[in-house]
Amino acid sequence: MTTFDQTYDVVVVGSGAAGLATALGAADGGLRVLILESTDKWGGNTAMSGGGLWLPNNPLMRRDGVLDSREEALEYLEATVGEAGRASSRARKEAFVDGVDDFVNTTEKYGITWARAADYPDYYPERPGGKIGRGIEVKPLDSKVLGPWYQSLRLIMPLPVMTDDVWEVQRAFSSFAGVKRVARIGSRVIGGLLTGKRLVGIGAALATALQSVVVGKLGADLWLNSPLTALIVEDGKVVGVRATRDGRPVAIGASRGVMLAGGGFDYNREWRQKYHGIDGAPSGNPGNLGGPIAAAEQAGAALELMDDAWWGASIAPLHGEPAAFIVGERALPYSIIVDGRGNRFANEAESYVDLGHNMLRHDKDGTYWLIGESRWLRRYVRSFALAAGKPAELKRAGILARAQSLAQLAEMIGADPATLIATVDRFNGFAKAGVDGDFGRGNSAYDRYYGDPKVSPNPNLGPLEKGPFEAWRIVIGDLGT
Repeated sequence: MTTFDQTYDVVVVGSGAAGLATALGAADGGLRVLILESTDKWGGNTAMSGGGLWLPNNPLMRRDGVLDSREEALEYLEATVGEAGRASSRARKEAFVDGVDDFVNTTEKYGITWARAADYPDYYPERPGGKIGRGIEVKPLDSKVLGPWYQSLRLIMPLPVMTDDVWEVQRAFSSFAGVKRVARIGSRVIGGLLTGKRLVGIGAALATALQSVVVGKLGADLWLNSPLTALIVEDGKVVGVRATRDGRPVAIGASRGVMLAGGGFDYNREWRQKYHGIDGAPSGNPGNLGGPIAAAEQAGAALELMDDAWWGASIAPLHGEPAAFIVGERALPYSIIVDGRGNRFANEAESYVDLGHNMLRHDKDGTYWLIGESRWLRRYVRSFALAAGKPAELKRAGILARAQSLAQLAEMIGADPATLIATVDRFNGFAKAGVDGDFGRGNSAYDRYYGDPKVSPNPNLGPLEKGPFEAWRIVIGDLGT
């Protein structure tokens, strides 16, 4: 029998939304909870994310009179996820859908305020059971509620931004609606400052709201710099964990169970090569090294879906910097994505996960470029361009190129000029007709969400005709594994 240094009812490994939601459920039931975080920052990938939760048939939808149902949600999950192993069994799908109300109602009981992302579509809204407006997010809130915990929040954007801000903000240079949206965000910032608040939004708001309830109100313990090293198994049952706290080994009992919610292996190069065949260009939490997965496997757990990730396209990173993940900008008109030869290979506006899969299938070791013309440069706010680094440094690194003609640009990026020009000519014909005859860009409501409604006949298609032309080298990135 193990001698424990401390004992809790529930030990949760990981301090992102999954871990904090588990801790909330346990603490709400009167259980004593410990949360272990391996790094010096809590919040995980959640605090760095867009903070949206896909919760079909949720209470906010019903309050707004938006029709949805358990049956439609399950139909959509079967049509999109299907059977990918035990992790996607029918029983798990049902448990997820049936748990939505309890999660929302429990969080609201403790003062968490949600808002619907009413315009945001499912990734595949045209498939059976698909909808628009199932996502919810925490409304921007005052991070001062965290007290001293704010200093250790894994915060990358301390602004009160919400999901449906993004698609209009990227058109701030070209539309009155975009200008209004920027002004709305500015008024939130100013309003917060005038009232003495330190407002945060998106993923930081979600992490702040959950942690302030779990730790601040319900008294769960949160240990930083405390990585899991092993699960303690006795008589075939997990009874606790071994961890390192501030450099010292500790044994912690868990009388009611252990929850592993410690993220993936985003930054574990050895595992990335083993399971994905690439080094990876992650944009998430650098503390995701796969420790909890390794501990579970050592204890006899089966592993599934290790070969997949939350893929997408990212701007090639400067040495030592995280990759800048591309969300909506690739759906804007007057731009395309090509491979190293100069050919299109996918619908640029499809869900980022699908685009990442298509890059892997097309050429996992190849070169890719996001190319736009003068209207794309002039009309749209491209957040990745703000995050990627200084233009001169990017040009020296071969990540950014600009030229007055497509032929010159092709020479600069190593593509075949004739191939790139032919690709653009074909795409321009599709743009003028309003139908992408190769890959269906703009056919889905998801594509159009990030498009420009002022561009017709297709908000995702605009011809590349006017220099200067700009190319950004992109890589197969991810938001998590």
